[in-house]
Amino acid sequence: MKSSLDPNSSISSYIARVQRSPPLSREDEVALAVRVRDAGDPQAVRGLVEANLRHVVSIALTYRRYGLRLADLISEGNVGLMTALRKFDPDRGTRFVTYAAHWIRAYILDYVIRAWSIVGVGAGPLRSKVFFRLRREKAKISALTSDADEVTEQLASRFGTTKEKISQLAQRVEARDLSLDAKAHDDTTASIVDALPSPLPTQEERFLRYERTHEIEHRVREALDELDPRERYIVTARVMADDPDELSLAEIGRRLGVSRERARQIESRAKMKLRRRLGQELEVSAAILTETETDTTGKAA
Repeated sequence: MKSSLDPNSSISSYIARVQRSPPLSREDEVALAVRVRDAGDPQAVRGLVEANLRHVVSIALTYRRYGLRLADLISEGNVGLMTALRKFDPDRGTRFVTYAAHWIRAYILDYVIRAWSIVGVGAGPLRSKVFFRLRREKAKISALTSDADEVTEQLASRFGTTKEKISQLAQRVEARDLSLDAKAHDDTTASIVDALPSPLPTQEERFLRYERTHEIEHRVREALDELDPRERYIVTARVMADDPDELSLAEIGRRLGVSRERARQIESRAKMKLRRRLGQELEVSAAILTETETDTTGKAA
């Protein structure tokens, strides 16, 4: 069974083909629906679907004004038709096409919303209601006046909101998404994405970052060299280790042959020396690097 468009035929030939499928009588429809529900009979599925593909086409045609491909609208409607078939209960006495039309229209409406813009204006029924009602009301008012302010004012009155909110809502609902692969200008082959700024750092920024890191590491090594062996050991094992809690002060004290309290005092003294030395050195380094960065940026500009 082919419930979607045949890629080897045009949309016109597809429509002509489904229109030639004979409609089902109520009795035949119920018999097929019971076979689908009770046994999942593929032949019954085929017969029921093919007899109703014409209704998918009919509903899809009413949404062509949104500028979407009819083939895509029909494909979405076919998904709705198959969903309706899985959920249909022939014992309720409702004609299948009456029940399926709601599912077909729901899938097509959802596709129209999604294809129109990936930027949401709500979700579910509320989104569809806003989208279609705003377009419908705007078309009615625009037929009476060409004044944009008057149109917005009347829309605000009908929706019970302000002109500013109507303008924002109209922009979100009616604006079409623009592909980043589209040409930036008519006279160029460059796309819009080519003109977007890169989030990656520039060569100058990478160089300055490397210089700053290298300078800090150099200053830290110099500051460590000024510590005595016990201070340097504690700083290396506690402050600069990947896991500072791996060695406790008590364990370090045992390794150094001192008490835990003495190890804590040595650690505090070492930190104070580093803070004092690095605070002075890094302030000077930061000033030099900032000045260099400013010069580089100025030359680049």
